[in-house]
Amino acid sequence: MSLIRPFAGLRPVPERANDVVAPPYDVLNSEEARERAADRPLSFLHISKAEIDLPPGTDPYDPAVYAKAAENLNKLVAEGVLRREDKPVYYVYRLTMGDHVQTGLVAVASVADYDKNRIRKHEFTRPAKEDDRVRQIEALNAQTGPVLLAYRSQDDIDALIDSATNNPPEYDLVADDGIGHTFWVLDDPATIDRLTDGFEAMEAIYIADGHHRSAAASRVAASKNGPPDAMSRYFLSVIFPHKQMKILDYNRVVKDLNGLSEMQLLEKIATAYDVNQSAEPVSPSRPGEFGMYLGGQWYRLNIHPERIPEDPVARLDVSLLADNLLEPVLDISDPRTDPRIDFVGGIRGLGELEKRVDSGEMAVAFSMFATTMEDLMAVADANEVMPPKSTWFEPKLADGLVSHVLD
Repeated sequence: MSLIRPFAGLRPVPERANDVVAPPYDVLNSEEARERAADRPLSFLHISKAEIDLPPGTDPYDPAVYAKAAENLNKLVAEGVLRREDKPVYYVYRLTMGDHVQTGLVAVASVADYDKNRIRKHEFTRPAKEDDRVRQIEALNAQTGPVLLAYRSQDDIDALIDSATNNPPEYDLVADDGIGHTFWVLDDPATIDRLTDGFEAMEAIYIADGHHRSAAASRVAASKNGPPDAMSRYFLSVIFPHKQMKILDYNRVVKDLNGLSEMQLLEKIATAYDVNQSAEPVSPSRPGEFGMYLGGQWYRLNIHPERIPEDPVARLDVSLLADNLLEPVLDISDPRTDPRIDFVGGIRGLGELEKRVDSGEMAVAFSMFATTMEDLMAVADANEVMPPKSTWFEPKLADGLVSHVLD
């Protein structure tokens, strides 16, 4: 067994790729997916969000949804829209968002290495979401949503992956959100072996996004109890060099000031932060710096250095804000469950924070410095978990470009 291996992917024929490609299943709710798939009968949303083909209001976890997903997948195969590769290969996948470009390897990764933490985690999972992914995989006998992984950048591995991009791509398309998706087949046996051996020599690789999908794959593999080299003991992954990955800020908005006036809030914050008004919206430029939007005014907050601990989790900016402001001042002890706090991905911009406060929906907003990949890997290496909503990865992987059949 090896950390990663090539596989015979199930993927669209090139002339249908643009019709099939879809956003990842977990960034749209059912109604949004229904709208996006309207007049697009080949959209992968009919598989990843199959409730859109059932009566409105259908519970996304209803057994009928998984049965419909399998029916829709089988139909695309029968119609020749999706075809299985005739031999195991790797694929190279490039994402382009404006000036940002990242190029990674599509492979299947070892469940055994996930189970023994060589494929390292940094988040807890929720049982309901795990159960959903298990039922989806079992119904389809395939993994259709890739796990986003990262490896510590190595020049030789990076170059091997990038070498595939010298050839004409299988797919080169721009999704309706403006993200470019370019996809190559890497079928040279010597290059495949070098990549497999190169990853096998790595101490660890890291889950960036997809903890529920990888946990579900582990459960399915255990239930099938196949031989060690069974394809069910590997899960669909796209693996990028960590230096190329882009994490955006994941900002916070809070509904009330916990009974404090704006002046009292500022006074309490000043015990842990240097507080200065700003004439412009504050996009933090370094760790330990935060923006705060309160009463129509932006403030720049810099935490006092002595309050930054050495622990890899406690020193994260999301932890510094929680431990020195959200909990002691605003009485938000569990951001995972407290209804008074919400989270705004940085892709929406600082204007979204102003909008939600100015509307009266929220009382105060905090802009964050984005968590770094180095932070993420340090937490995973310490076998710790990050606080909720610590990372927002962009651009997102598409669904439908390739799936992993389990037999």
